[in-house]
Amino acid sequence: MGVWLGFCSTALSENGKQSPAAQTKTAAVSKPIPVLSVAVTKTFPHDPHAFTQGLEYYDGFLYESTGLKGKSSLRKVAIDTGQVLRSVSLPPQYFGEGLTIFHGKIYQLTWLSKTGFIYDLQTFRKTGEFHYESEGWGLTHDEQSLILSDGSNVLQFIDPTTFQVQRRLEVYAGGEAVPNLNELEYVNGQIYANIWHSNRIARIDPHSGEVLAWIDLQKISTEEQHGPEDVLNGIAYDRERDRLFVTGKDWPNLFQIKIEEK
Repeated sequence: MGVWLGFCSTALSENGKQSPAAQTKTAAVSKPIPVLSVAVTKTFPHDPHAFTQGLEYYDGFLYESTGLKGKSSLRKVAIDTGQVLRSVSLPPQYFGEGLTIFHGKIYQLTWLSKTGFIYDLQTFRKTGEFHYESEGWGLTHDEQSLILSDGSNVLQFIDPTTFQVQRRLEVYAGGEAVPNLNELEYVNGQIYANIWHSNRIARIDPHSGEVLAWIDLQKISTEEQHGPEDVLNGIAYDRERDRLFVTGKDWPNLFQIKIEEK
């Protein structure tokens, strides 16, 4: 979603000056950021017509949000077969985006409508809506706050009851702002973020906003991507079995991967 802007070197406040966070990042002498390769440990089928916008693992199943107006949906999916076990379609005016599961509820974003939907986890019955002022791209949580990306380099931490923004976190790689933050997953105390139109996942410190490492998925993406928008987008983590899954928009496969740490 959004327009591909590339990385910008500074972030400006409303008065045209660098924000305090940007000044701190720019002033810091950064170490090289490690680029980590992955090994595919298992491959599962994935609906090649699912324009994946959000992905989450919960209690043995995948939950997926798909996009495009008139085709957006929320799905419960069997991992081993890719079969859609439960599904609800969004009204045609909405473009589905990120999702997360928190305290027995599914939270799903839409792109430009500034409206999110809340569903009962078991029945998929819509139980409420919430509002946000930005675009909606990716969504995860840290057990306390919903964490929303909007296509910029800023992550919003949102109270899951009042939906007020608690804080904003600027994301930097060294001294450079990292825009186009997309689908999110919270993994072992770090935020994993797809970067739209990139074959890398950023591992982000949720306190400082620094990119701690890049996860390189170039090889997988090259083999799976057949069109300009069939990009890497979808991260899910099985905390109990320490399994990490990735996929992309309209990809025919879901991959379980192991990160090769340096």
